[in-house]
Amino acid sequence: MKIGLIGSGGMARALAGKWAAQHEVMLSGRDLAKAKSIADEIGVQAGSAEEAASFGEVVVLATRWEDVFSGIDSAGGPEAFKGKIVVDINNPVSIETFLTTRDDARSLTEAISDYLPGAHVGKAFNMAQVAVWADPDMTYDGRQMVTLYTADEAADEIIAQLIRDVGALPQRLGSNAHAYQLEAAAAIVIKFLFAGRDPQTIFNFIQPEVKAVR
Repeated sequence: MKIGLIGSGGMARALAGKWAAQHEVMLSGRDLAKAKSIADEIGVQAGSAEEAASFGEVVVLATRWEDVFSGIDSAGGPEAFKGKIVVDINNPVSIETFLTTRDDARSLTEAISDYLPGAHVGKAFNMAQVAVWADPDMTYDGRQMVTLYTADEAADEIIAQLIRDVGALPQRLGSNAHAYQLEAAAAIVIKFLFAGRDPQTIFNFIQPEVKAVR
């Protein structure tokens, strides 16, 4: 599978570094030299946002949440995402109040889906910090990490596979109508991280019948 990432920050680097073992991956960034340096370190390609969107069958929106729509526009706008699987990993959360910033009772993911009517959108990888995704083990209290996600039907299995490919277990919460719940849950984690908790603090979806395979 070909995966293009709009962004080259910590989250993009951690996810791309794991996906590189199974997929073709391209990072992008405003500073192309910086993106290329990171890409070289983890063994993936680098390009402009427009090139990453064109390259990817899957396009991951890995900018700051405030920059999501400008990132989409820099990649060519809605037309560039037609037919693509688009993964939103962002959390519209204020680091002053630790509340979601959406005031319409809808998620950022739904707003992205509205903006990209020709794409298949889902939300994943938003409920843990970079250190978690960079962790080669992905087990907590002897259990494999579970990653909750939302997706429309066309994106469902692809996103589930991308979650498996970073070492976690996928658990679909539902359609993107439930993405707001993921963003609100992430706000709780972010609040504790800013209070000084360990960077690998997570919510894990405990399934007593499922144990990590070692």
